[in-house]
Amino acid sequence: MMLNGEISMFDILNPRQTVLISCSGNDVLMGKEVVKDNITPTDCHMPCSFDPMYYAIALHKERYSIKLIRESKMFIVNFMPYEKESEVANAGKKFGGHIEKFDEVFLTKEESDTLDCVRVKEALAYIECRVIEETVVGDHVMFIAKVTHSYEKNKGKRLFHLKGGEFTTTV
Repeated sequence: MMLNGEISMFDILNPRQTVLISCSGNDVLMGKEVVKDNITPTDCHMPCSFDPMYYAIALHKERYSIKLIRESKMFIVNFMPYEKESEVANAGKKFGGHIEKFDEVFLTKEESDTLDCVRVKEALAYIECRVIEETVVGDHVMFIAKVTHSYEKNKGKRLFHLKGGEFTTTV
Protein backbone atom coordinates (compact mmCIF):
# COMPACT_ATOMS: atom_id res chain seq x y z
CA MET A 1 0.00 0.00 0.00
CA MET A 2 1.40 3.39 -0.96
CA LEU A 3 0.66 6.44 1.15
CA ASN A 4 -0.09 9.90 -0.20
CA GLY A 5 2.93 11.18 -2.12
CA GLU A 6 4.65 7.79 -2.27
CA ILE A 7 5.65 6.32 -5.60
CA SER A 8 6.65 2.85 -6.70
CA MET A 9 10.28 1.79 -6.33
CA PHE A 10 10.28 1.23 -10.11
CA ASP A 11 9.23 4.83 -10.77
CA ILE A 12 12.37 5.85 -8.89
CA LEU A 13 14.68 3.27 -10.52
CA ASN A 14 13.56 3.51 -14.13
CA PRO A 15 14.69 3.79 -16.80
CA ARG A 16 16.89 0.70 -16.54
CA GLN A 17 18.82 -0.91 -19.35
CA THR A 18 17.03 -3.95 -20.75
CA VAL A 19 19.21 -6.87 -21.83
CA LEU A 20 18.48 -10.25 -23.34
CA ILE A 21 19.80 -13.24 -21.43
CA SER A 22 20.69 -16.10 -23.73
CA CYS A 23 21.21 -19.60 -22.44
CA SER A 24 21.55 -23.15 -23.69
CA GLY A 25 21.00 -26.42 -21.89
CA ASN A 26 19.62 -29.92 -22.02
CA ASP A 27 15.91 -30.54 -21.59
CA VAL A 28 13.41 -33.31 -22.27
CA LEU A 29 10.63 -32.42 -24.69
CA MET A 30 8.02 -34.95 -25.79
CA GLY A 31 10.14 -37.75 -24.30
CA LYS A 32 13.33 -36.80 -26.16
CA GLU A 33 16.45 -35.22 -24.73
CA VAL A 34 17.26 -32.06 -26.68
CA VAL A 35 19.62 -29.11 -26.45
CA LYS A 36 17.55 -25.94 -26.14
CA ASP A 37 18.61 -22.36 -26.77
CA ASN A 38 16.53 -19.62 -25.18
CA ILE A 39 16.41 -15.87 -24.64
CA THR A 40 14.60 -13.80 -22.05
CA PRO A 41 14.70 -10.07 -21.29
CA THR A 42 15.55 -8.61 -17.91
CA ASP A 43 16.19 -5.20 -16.38
CA CYS A 44 17.59 -6.84 -13.23
CA HIS A 45 21.32 -7.14 -13.86
CA MET A 46 24.54 -5.60 -12.57
CA PRO A 47 28.27 -5.99 -12.11
CA CYS A 48 28.88 -7.14 -8.56
CA SER A 49 32.70 -7.43 -8.44
CA PHE A 50 35.53 -6.04 -10.54
CA ASP A 51 38.38 -8.20 -9.23
CA PRO A 52 37.55 -10.92 -10.06
CA MET A 53 34.87 -9.90 -12.57
CA TYR A 54 31.43 -11.11 -11.46
CA TYR A 55 28.04 -10.23 -12.93
CA ALA A 56 24.57 -10.89 -11.52
CA ILE A 57 21.18 -11.32 -13.16
CA ALA A 58 17.74 -11.93 -11.67
CA LEU A 59 14.93 -13.68 -13.51
CA HIS A 60 11.33 -14.18 -12.45
CA LYS A 61 10.84 -17.67 -10.94
CA GLU A 62 8.52 -18.73 -13.77
CA ARG A 63 11.01 -18.14 -16.60
CA TYR A 64 11.98 -21.22 -18.61
CA SER A 65 15.55 -19.88 -18.88
CA ILE A 66 16.09 -20.65 -15.19
CA LYS A 67 15.83 -24.39 -15.92
CA LEU A 68 18.45 -24.14 -18.69
CA ILE A 69 20.81 -21.97 -16.63
CA ARG A 70 20.55 -24.35 -13.67
CA GLU A 71 21.36 -27.30 -15.94
CA SER A 72 24.24 -25.68 -17.85
CA LYS A 73 25.59 -23.23 -15.23
CA MET A 74 26.08 -20.53 -17.89
CA PHE A 75 24.41 -17.59 -19.60
CA ILE A 76 25.24 -14.59 -21.76
CA VAL A 77 24.12 -11.01 -21.16
CA ASN A 78 23.33 -9.43 -24.54
CA PHE A 79 23.16 -5.61 -24.65
CA MET A 80 20.58 -4.83 -27.30
CA PRO A 81 20.25 -1.83 -29.62
CA TYR A 82 17.21 0.40 -29.31
CA GLU A 83 16.19 -0.56 -32.85
CA LYS A 84 15.45 -4.10 -31.58
CA GLU A 85 12.85 -2.92 -29.04
CA SER A 86 10.05 -4.95 -30.60
CA GLU A 87 12.11 -8.17 -30.73
CA VAL A 88 13.18 -7.79 -27.08
CA ALA A 89 9.63 -7.03 -25.93
CA ASN A 90 8.26 -10.02 -27.87
CA ALA A 91 10.89 -12.34 -26.33
CA GLY A 92 9.38 -11.48 -22.94
CA LYS A 93 5.86 -12.39 -24.08
CA LYS A 94 6.65 -15.93 -25.25
CA PHE A 95 6.92 -18.68 -22.64
CA GLY A 96 7.95 -22.31 -22.48
CA GLY A 97 10.46 -24.80 -23.79
CA HIS A 98 8.32 -25.77 -26.76
CA ILE A 99 8.96 -22.38 -28.43
CA GLU A 100 12.03 -21.60 -30.53
CA LYS A 101 12.29 -17.99 -29.36
CA PHE A 102 15.13 -16.95 -31.66
CA ASP A 103 12.97 -17.87 -34.66
CA GLU A 104 9.77 -16.47 -33.14
CA VAL A 105 11.27 -13.01 -32.51
CA PHE A 106 13.53 -12.92 -35.59
CA LEU A 107 16.91 -12.78 -33.85
CA THR A 108 20.02 -14.70 -34.86
CA LYS A 109 22.01 -17.20 -32.79
CA GLU A 110 25.77 -16.85 -32.67
CA GLU A 111 28.30 -19.13 -30.99
CA SER A 112 30.02 -17.70 -27.93
CA ASP A 113 33.76 -17.38 -27.51
CA THR A 114 34.20 -19.18 -24.17
CA LEU A 115 31.00 -21.10 -23.36
CA ASP A 116 28.87 -23.85 -24.88
CA CYS A 117 26.05 -21.33 -25.17
CA VAL A 118 24.61 -19.11 -27.89
CA ARG A 119 24.51 -15.34 -27.87
CA VAL A 120 22.48 -12.83 -29.90
CA LYS A 121 24.24 -11.77 -33.11
CA GLU A 122 22.36 -8.44 -33.22
CA ALA A 123 23.61 -7.40 -29.75
CA LEU A 124 25.85 -4.34 -29.45
CA ALA A 125 27.89 -6.01 -26.71
CA TYR A 126 27.84 -9.13 -24.59
CA ILE A 127 29.16 -10.62 -21.36
CA GLU A 128 29.71 -14.39 -21.19
CA CYS A 129 29.17 -15.78 -17.68
CA ARG A 130 29.67 -19.03 -15.76
CA VAL A 131 27.38 -19.38 -12.70
CA ILE A 132 29.05 -19.66 -9.30
CA GLU A 133 26.05 -19.06 -7.05
CA GLU A 134 22.25 -19.06 -7.14
CA THR A 135 19.83 -17.64 -4.61
CA VAL A 136 16.09 -17.07 -4.47
CA VAL A 137 15.20 -13.43 -3.84
CA GLY A 138 11.45 -12.97 -3.41
CA ASP A 139 9.77 -13.75 -6.74
CA HIS A 140 13.11 -13.88 -8.62
CA VAL A 141 16.09 -16.22 -8.86
CA MET A 142 19.45 -14.44 -8.81
CA PHE A 143 22.47 -15.94 -10.53
CA ILE A 144 25.93 -14.63 -9.68
CA ALA A 145 28.49 -15.56 -12.29
CA LYS A 146 32.16 -15.23 -13.14
CA VAL A 147 32.72 -13.30 -16.36
CA THR A 148 34.62 -15.46 -18.85
CA HIS A 149 34.62 -12.98 -21.74
CA SER A 150 33.13 -9.61 -22.66
CA TYR A 151 33.16 -7.66 -25.88
CA GLU A 152 31.59 -4.59 -27.43
CA LYS A 153 30.92 -5.25 -31.13
CA ASN A 154 29.29 -1.94 -32.03
CA LYS A 155 28.51 1.44 -30.54
CA GLY A 156 24.87 2.39 -30.62
CA LYS A 157 21.83 3.52 -28.70
CA ARG A 158 20.87 0.93 -26.11
CA LEU A 159 17.42 -0.10 -24.96
CA PHE A 160 16.09 1.19 -21.61
CA HIS A 161 12.80 0.12 -19.98
CA LEU A 162 10.49 2.82 -18.60
CA LYS A 163 7.45 0.78 -17.45
CA GLY A 164 5.03 -1.71 -18.90
CA GLY A 165 5.60 -1.83 -22.65
CA GLU A 166 7.34 1.57 -22.78
CA PHE A 167 11.01 1.89 -23.72
CA THR A 168 13.46 4.72 -24.36
CA THR A 169 17.12 5.03 -25.29
CA THR A 170 20.25 6.95 -24.43
CA VAL A 171 20.74 10.42 -25.90
